[in-house]
Amino acid sequence: MRIRDLEGWTIAFDLDGTLVDSAPDLIGTLNRMLAPRGYPPVPLSSARHLVGHGARALLRHGFAEAGAVWDEVAEPELFDLFIDDYVAHIADDSQAFDGVVETLDHLAARGALLCVATNKRTDLAVALIDALGLARHFVVVAGPDLVSARKPDGAHVREAVQLAGGDPARAVMVGDATTDTGSARAAGVPCVVAGFGYNDAPLAELGGDIVIDCFPELIAAVETLHRMATQSAALAPEAAAI
Repeated sequence: MRIRDLEGWTIAFDLDGTLVDSAPDLIGTLNRMLAPRGYPPVPLSSARHLVGHGARALLRHGFAEAGAVWDEVAEPELFDLFIDDYVAHIADDSQAFDGVVETLDHLAARGALLCVATNKRTDLAVALIDALGLARHFVVVAGPDLVSARKPDGAHVREAVQLAGGDPARAVMVGDATTDTGSARAAGVPCVVAGFGYNDAPLAELGGDIVIDCFPELIAAVETLHRMATQSAALAPEAAAI
């Protein structure tokens, strides 16, 4: 039986590019929007960085990558077409990154609360998580429609943690992009960067506290952040007494 040393701590996860390699299905849907309009497909290899900022952002930037412009006012139905197509193909090729299930099980067994804070709409995030059999791991899945602001606003992370029954003062954010590190900084929460994800800036510039190269490395990263927080808390009364 593992010691529940992470009891009282909450770990919030980004979804696309952190827990799940969802780019193949998202870019597949994008390309199915481009093709009937006469635009070339966007190669997956050059479009992974487009994922993680929400469907509208993916459409705008994806069309730009193809040398086109999506005029949302002139063609508002495209967004709904995109969502309908994506739902139909949400887990055709998407899959959890290696080590996700084992790592989540390990952290939960040590007492951590786990939640998701994603810029993906909540219903879409839940559908993807369900399709991949990951739902049992998370107390809450919070898209921007479930909280008062979307990442990089700190409210997204804070409120996701609170919805999970956790305390933002004892939380860790795990993500792969500037929206995640920005939200974590704004919330006063340490951030672990998934270096294998859809990084939208050089790793050294993302502003995370620890970078991991594969998902199982998250265990040691959380242990380090937990130890640092515990030591800081122990030193606080001594500093106050000086």
